[in-house]
Amino acid sequence: MPKDNSIKTVLIIGSGPIIIGQACEFDYSGSQSARSLREEGIKVILINSNPATIMTDPSMADHVYLKPLNTKSIIEILKAHPEIDAVLPTMGGQTALNLCLEADEKGIWQDFDVKLIGVDINAINVTEDREQFKQLLSRIDIPFAPAKTATSFLEGKEIAQEFGFPLVIRPSFTLGGTGAAFVHKEEDFDGLLTYGLEASPIHEVLIDKALLGWKEYELELLRDKNDNVVIICTIENMDAMGIHTGDSITVAPAMTLSDRTFQRMRDMAIKMMRSIGNFAGGCNVQFAVSPDEKEDIVAIEINPRVSRSSALASKATGYPIAKIATKLALGYTLDELQNQITKSTSALFEPTLDYVIVKIPRWNFDKFEGADRTLGLQMKSVGEVMGIGRSFQEALQKATQSLEIKRNGIGADGKGYTNYDQILDKLEHASWDRVFVIYDAIALGIPLSTIHQITKIDMWFLKQYEEMYALEQEVSKHTLTSLPKDLLLEAKQKGFADRQIAHMLRCLESEIHALREQMNINRVYKLVDTCAAEFVAQTPYYYSTFEADIEKADGTTYSANESVRTDKKKIVVLGSGPNRIGQGIEFDYSCVHGVLAASESGYETIMINCNPETVSTDFDTADKLYFEPVYWEHIYDIIRHEKPEGVIVQLGGQTALKLAEKLDKYGIKIIGTSYEALDLAEDRGRFSELLTELNIPFPKFGVATTADEASKLADELDFPLLVRPSYVLGGQGMKIVINKKELEEHVIDLLKSIPGNKLLLDHYLAGAIEAEADAICDGENVYIIGIMEHIEPCGVHSGDSNATLPPFNLGEFVLQQIKDHTKKIAVALKTKGLINIQFAVKDDTVYIIEANPRASRTVPFIAKAYGEPYVNYATKVMLGAKVTDFTFNPKLDGYAIKQPIFSFNKFPGVNKALGPEMKSTGESILFIDNLKDDAFYDLYSRRKMYLSK
Repeated sequence: MPKDNSIKTVLIIGSGPIIIGQACEFDYSGSQSARSLREEGIKVILINSNPATIMTDPSMADHVYLKPLNTKSIIEILKAHPEIDAVLPTMGGQTALNLCLEADEKGIWQDFDVKLIGVDINAINVTEDREQFKQLLSRIDIPFAPAKTATSFLEGKEIAQEFGFPLVIRPSFTLGGTGAAFVHKEEDFDGLLTYGLEASPIHEVLIDKALLGWKEYELELLRDKNDNVVIICTIENMDAMGIHTGDSITVAPAMTLSDRTFQRMRDMAIKMMRSIGNFAGGCNVQFAVSPDEKEDIVAIEINPRVSRSSALASKATGYPIAKIATKLALGYTLDELQNQITKSTSALFEPTLDYVIVKIPRWNFDKFEGADRTLGLQMKSVGEVMGIGRSFQEALQKATQSLEIKRNGIGADGKGYTNYDQILDKLEHASWDRVFVIYDAIALGIPLSTIHQITKIDMWFLKQYEEMYALEQEVSKHTLTSLPKDLLLEAKQKGFADRQIAHMLRCLESEIHALREQMNINRVYKLVDTCAAEFVAQTPYYYSTFEADIEKADGTTYSANESVRTDKKKIVVLGSGPNRIGQGIEFDYSCVHGVLAASESGYETIMINCNPETVSTDFDTADKLYFEPVYWEHIYDIIRHEKPEGVIVQLGGQTALKLAEKLDKYGIKIIGTSYEALDLAEDRGRFSELLTELNIPFPKFGVATTADEASKLADELDFPLLVRPSYVLGGQGMKIVINKKELEEHVIDLLKSIPGNKLLLDHYLAGAIEAEADAICDGENVYIIGIMEHIEPCGVHSGDSNATLPPFNLGEFVLQQIKDHTKKIAVALKTKGLINIQFAVKDDTVYIIEANPRASRTVPFIAKAYGEPYVNYATKVMLGAKVTDFTFNPKLDGYAIKQPIFSFNKFPGVNKALGPEMKSTGESILFIDNLKDDAFYDLYSRRKMYLSK
């Protein structure tokens, strides 16, 4: 039992909707924490307003409150549950910490006799208030950059005059670097200072001397009540100081840090953690190190909570930081707890890595037209991927293959930049593609010293790039028949994909795969084991690599594959890859439930995903986890090794769906709806023929592949027109155009960015009401799990609309049409599993906008609103159950509203108008008793405010 036996019931505060700067890593930490508490027999009460996450699943806690994160909700919960003994605010990011502070200031914890665990108020105040933090560092003799705080514009001006430029402005109590900025020139200072002061809830900024070009490191620490401290992971930022760590490419273990400096840094981190308060839990410390031989260390900040990097560090080391931090908060000590992976060593063991991990952020600048794409102190990425390899090069290639940005890795795909001036400009102004541009610069012959001078990236990393380019040059001299085995093996060990090697040899990807087989160069799978194989690991968590064959004494050869195939029936679930606008955490929710349902149905479950922030990549979600890119070559090799019954593609969003065609072509069974049906729904022409046969109305449309064809079609269809490319998610590239000039411009733009794509032109039904339905179908029977009506008019992407469940303004006649159309389409597509259909309602006629036979963004929302495990049922239907096998019992008093959340504040000056292309980064759920509720009235009155053409 916990050492503090007085704690029987704990309140966990979640992080709310996903925004830039605070994403699904807190779903991972909150879920782990809830499970950790319940293992101890502790009752868990949870508050979070985000319906898309596993964390708010009814199975996660004894009571889940999907309520706004404010003190009013906290008081309601504490009144309803007088048994709450303690609150754990360190699992919900900055949002939870800020709410905890506010509740403390209002005396709420004291009034209800609730104690704080995992952190103390003093620690939050000291670390968040820049002035107090600076004074603390001074007291404990830890170096920091010269800095002063300002609480007014005038004070800020005086400090700038004293320090000179360049400077850094950092607001207190903000998240994801909101309001932070570099100031290189005096003329930019006034505007950025004002912005920083406004961004801080206490109207305070720290102005410090910019440590440009210094190297940046992060340490993840855990401490128990006896003051034992372990350092779980040291993470090195490949990008120098000046780019927010959430936007930096990061590497673990640290690659360019001398042992002497690491020991100093380690001592400083431990000293800092011990000085900020007497609490047990997790902590993240950031340092800057001078790039000269002195290696001076300066402390940047400390966060007394699990952070974005804690999720990364957990997945990188296999050490579940949030789970252990929760146990420590209860009073356990590190030496009493087990290492979750080895099950034989204690949690006081520091993890050792015998592999390299590389994290690369995923940006969505294309969604924010006119956004400043330069990376700086304010975080702009919406998600991240992680690659694991035996070398930095292999991990880097795997990470870039995981990004899903139409690149096959670093180099060797014909998509690099070749213009000298453009490359220099891109090196100087870091943006989303700098990880590729470094390679292009080397390919163009720009010296490493020049690249280093501009980017301040350590020479060690640049030399790794140079080696990769030299290898590409070497391989390119050969043909398929002349390529030696050792060269092909080296290319694979450096992470080059078959597709990249095919590009070098001017042949097909399949030919390289065949050549590898012929030469016996096959992937082997290694365990992530936290202890560099010193102890046996019990957890099936794997990454792939390539090894030279080992010859035994008897002359036989073998390569060590640590992934042992069982003879159980297996199901592979393809994950949804990195978080992005249009495909967020809701698909991870579906994947996790798919895995659990397949397990309940008696299958061994295998998860393939590369997103370190999510619950699907927890080492104990599936029976086996392959932390690999959701990229054809990797998936195909895993499938050939594991020989599953089939693959589930309809839960992982567009990422998994895009692979359905190849799986089908290679004879791999797709569990649930067939590839033929998925393709039919995507192919507008064939789908419309199906609708015509079924006698279901749809807006007039046509398909064009050139600007001329589009112009001719416009004459037939009449403006306004909705123009969109096929096979995209989140409304990518969609636009409503009202004349030929706009049409031509948009079509030319689209064909340039997605060459060879078919463009769909629909007559746009202006003024129509939009609605959507989600259903489960077994090929014959259909059960509609929910019908939602959008508050915004037709033309705003469904992901950006406020949606009400059930509909508030549709008559029986219209609802009956929606039900009939849904059932007809689901059966006609031979759907097995989930389907989402979107409708436009005009003059009491229901038109079909589109049908997607897969999990949708709204399924988790409906499941939470009605309290039903719909993904579980749908997965069992995919595996052969009938819809009629389940008893459906939805419960909802009043209405649930799905509210989109935007991160426009990260991109000042960007057009905030909403249209057919999705821009929201997350969502929250709001329950109202009736339509007279002020919140509903407010939403309804503003419904047309943001509509753009």
